[in-house]
Amino acid sequence: YQPVDTMFPGFGGSEMWNPNREMSEDCLYLNLWVPHPPPPPGTAPVLVWIYGGGFYSGAASLDVYDGRYLAASEKVVVVSMNYRVGSLGFLALPGHPEAPGNVGLLDQRLALRWVQENVGAFGGDPGAVTLFGESAGAASVGLHLLSPGSRPLFRRAVLQSGSPNGPWATVGAAEGRRRASTLAKLVGCGGPGNETELLGCLRAKAPQELVEHEASALPQQSVFRFAFVPVVDGDFLEDAPEVLLGAGGRPEAEVLLGAVQDEGTYFLVYGVPGFGKDNESLISREEFLGGVRLGVPQANELAAEAVVLQYTDWLDQDNPVKNREALDDIVGDHNVVCPLMQFAQRWAERGGKVFAYLFDHRASTLLWPPWMGVPHGYEIEFVFGQPLNPLLNYTAEEERLSRRIMRYWGNFARTGDPNESRGDPQAGGGRWPPYTASGQSYARLNARPLAVGQGLRAQNCAFWTRFLPKLLNATG
Repeated sequence: YQPVDTMFPGFGGSEMWNPNREMSEDCLYLNLWVPHPPPPPGTAPVLVWIYGGGFYSGAASLDVYDGRYLAASEKVVVVSMNYRVGSLGFLALPGHPEAPGNVGLLDQRLALRWVQENVGAFGGDPGAVTLFGESAGAASVGLHLLSPGSRPLFRRAVLQSGSPNGPWATVGAAEGRRRASTLAKLVGCGGPGNETELLGCLRAKAPQELVEHEASALPQQSVFRFAFVPVVDGDFLEDAPEVLLGAGGRPEAEVLLGAVQDEGTYFLVYGVPGFGKDNESLISREEFLGGVRLGVPQANELAAEAVVLQYTDWLDQDNPVKNREALDDIVGDHNVVCPLMQFAQRWAERGGKVFAYLFDHRASTLLWPPWMGVPHGYEIEFVFGQPLNPLLNYTAEEERLSRRIMRYWGNFARTGDPNESRGDPQAGGGRWPPYTASGQSYARLNARPLAVGQGLRAQNCAFWTRFLPKLLNATG
């Protein structure tokens, strides 16, 4: 069970993410696409998809996750799994055997075990499994990379617009417990009894009732924060992701990761006053300052002031277009781009192999308004080959871009490198260099030939990863 998005009724841009099958607690199924003719047993690389949705929504059955084009184009086996979301998947009373937290991640791990045991019969090579996911799905992929119990179950990882060290992706044990007891009180299960009684009371409630009250368990009003998420439990996650990222020897898994051009806009239109899908969202200075508080909910007065300082054009501070774009950058950098770049940096510093990208093509079919740019989630259709479907009216140029991206992902699943071993007619130009701790290269993925940049949003990311934590430490 999960909430259905009713913010823009009948609007395809939001409806495409809503469940397209009947919802049920009996949800642990997976999908499998095999190329034709089927590969000999145990020979084809396997790509396993984990969907996003803020850990409170999502389904493997969405049209945009149709694996047939990727399987056929790249001769790979594509798998996608469902996992429990919201309080049903991530309610945590750490230490209690019946609600330890992270059961949604354990659902995912169970699917990965199934793949290890069974994918050979469908032509897949269990020794060549690549996890790929977007948003909360990418954070999940990263958490499996950091969890010793998951590491033997796959070889490589792709993180699209999300990472496990994002400020929204995990909570500590105490905060997980606080949110569980807040939800219990909201649905009338908050009496003085023990945790076993509390769980019994919650189980007696209809799942719809729990889902309706989940968002109210958040500590404050905010954008890009979700109430029931993975918890640092000492078991699945032995420590906080940022600690685990910096610890240990050379990582074995190759990682491909990246973001889209405008990670923040999708969240602004849902949660920040002044933004709307049917207008230009021209943002006054007052609305900008209010948006900063919603976008950085953990900030004290001084930290919020520092964010304003970092993202204001002081020669033009009342410009409504610049205020809009600054909030897009704040929400996108803070939650997606800079945590991803920090993940890349730590992985590369430890000697791991990393490839990074920025996807900045706005689809001709996109229903969201032009001011939203290339929003969160809108590279997925190119990864899954949707532009190859003639009924969807993409351009020929977009079909070529999608084929290129599928080739990069397919090559990465085969070899750990998105480049062809020989010259590649699909690649549209130069080679994609690895991200190194000193060079910090990333590829720009769009309809033009491959271009390479360095230090994606490096100046802003130094603010989020180096300066702001010190400021928060110093000022409580």
